[in-house]
This record gives sequence, C-alpha cells and structure tokens, in this order.
Amino acid sequence: MADLSTRYMGISLRNPLIIGSSGLSDSVEKIKNLEKNGAGAIVLRSIFEEEIVKEYEEIFQAMDSFQSNLEYLDYYDYKIKEKNIEQYLTLIRNAKKEVNIPIFASINCLSAQEWTFFARKLQEAGADGIELNIFSHPADTSRSSDEIEKEYFEIIEKVLSEVNIPVALKVGYHFSNLENILQKFSKTGIQGLILFNRYFNPDFDIDHLRVIPSYILSSPSELYLSLRWVEIMSDRIDCSIAASTGIHNGEAVVKQLLAGADAVQIVSTVYKNGVSCLETMLKYLEKWMQKHNYHSIEQFKGKMCQSKSDNPALYERVQFLRYFKEYKH
Repeated sequence: MADLSTRYMGISLRNPLIIGSSGLSDSVEKIKNLEKNGAGAIVLRSIFEEEIVKEYEEIFQAMDSFQSNLEYLDYYDYKIKEKNIEQYLTLIRNAKKEVNIPIFASINCLSAQEWTFFARKLQEAGADGIELNIFSHPADTSRSSDEIEKEYFEIIEKVLSEVNIPVALKVGYHFSNLENILQKFSKTGIQGLILFNRYFNPDFDIDHLRVIPSYILSSPSELYLSLRWVEIMSDRIDCSIAASTGIHNGEAVVKQLLAGADAVQIVSTVYKNGVSCLETMLKYLEKWMQKHNYHSIEQFKGKMCQSKSDNPALYERVQFLRYFKEYKH
C-alpha cells in the first residue's frame, strides 16, 4: 500500500489534500465530515478584515455627528472586533476537540493594522497554523509597487512577532517580478507559500447593464497557471509550497506533486462533486503511485520541476509561440 503522507509547513499530513478556506469549513459538522471522507488538513473559512472594517464604517455613517460620538465609535470598534473574533475562536476550539487532522486558521488581510494581535489568539485557541491571505489590487494607482510590497512584509513581520506556530502566505500572481518576490517572501520566516489566490472577477449583465459575478468556482483549465509557477519555484524557495486553483481530480494532484508541491488546496471540486470526491482523488493518487512503483510521495515529488528538466526552456513563454504555430485545426 502506497504511503500518501506528506509534510507541509513542518506538519505531518496523512495525505496532501487540504480543504482550502471556504464555506466548506464554517461549522464543526462540516469539518468532521471532511475528515471522515479523507481530507488531510483543513483551512477554516477566512475571517475578513474588510468585513470588520465595513461593519464599523456602516455604524460610523449612521451617526449624526462624528465629533460628538468619538467614544461610541471606539466602543463599537471594540465590540465588532470582539464579536467576530470570538465566533472564530470558538470554531477553532470546537473543531480541535472533534477532529485529529491539522486545522489552519485563515486571516484575510488588508493592512498591517494593530488588529494583527488576533494571530496570537488563534494560536491560543489551538490552531495548528495560520494562513495569511493578502491582496492589494493591481489597479490601485494611489500607491507605488514598492509601497504595496512593503505592506506585505509589514503584515508578515507583525504576525510572525505574535506567534510561534507555522504561518503560510497565500498570494496572487500580480507582481512585476513574481519569482523574485516569492523568494523574498520565503525568506521572511514564513513556513509556507500557497500559489495562488483566486479573486472575484466581474462580468456584465448586458440586458440590465449591471456588474455581476463571473464564474465563482474554478475550472480544471485554471490548473496550469499555478502548475507552471509551482514547477518553477518549488526548489527555489525556503519554505513549503502548496498549489491552489483548478485542482479538480486525482490527475491534477499528481501533476502538482510532480511539479514540487508539498500539498494541494481544493475547494471548487468539492462544491461541484461532493465530499466523496476526496476519496476518488486519493484512490487515483494511490493507483498511479502503484503503477509507477512509487512507495511514497517523496520518491516522485518535484521530479518535473524546472531545475530538473533536460530542457528548462519548455517552461518559458517563448515555447508557446512554436507550439501554437504547429497547432492543427
């Protein structure tokens, strides 16, 4: 029987399937069911800084006079944070009582404000690690790229100063020099990088002239952006690496592991196919390993990363021109 265990952020996982942050993990019952069906670890639904800020702003706008209500604003600011934080901490505590697989907390960050002290509370509640989701919109012309990148490092530094459990960073690909910035992130003391965040993309309702969400769930075709960068970066960074987005079946799991991922995060395929898809993906992985005489994931992990390729240029954009030219239709 093949050994499906892996190590991610220094933590042993029974298999590389991590349930990504989503509504799939917003209750203890759902978390227990995910463990029962084979999940190797679970990232809890994110607590969003922007939701706390928005709730505070709504109270602020409802007040008649800012100057006469400063003490009330301070009070509401405190109560809003307290409410959101306590609900989240309760979820962590209860989940840790009921399941044996690692539970990672998730913070969706907008800034490096003082509320990052919350990270310490996550640790005290029993979280096995913390995942930081950070995103600065690439169309924000009010700040330079240096200012945006500086904020990432400030958030990382503040959170790392609060905890001694592993911290991972989940980022997007909107950087002018992605390889360089990922290497810099990996040297900060974080223990994991997740490639990549999947963001809201707008669509148009052309009959009613309004903005509507585009596809909320990922598709298998979205695998290849993260696959490319996992295979490029997997042995060039100083921390664990996990792949995210477009991983819908066992074949995609194998590809990401071959590229060098320590683990993969899945969400959309569970929404589409139900929790039973976890068992299906794990069976595929095990059968593939047996077919190729691999007894453990370590034996083949990273075998197809760029640095081990006989032709590293295959991973570069210029190759696309040649293949497209040869495409027959």
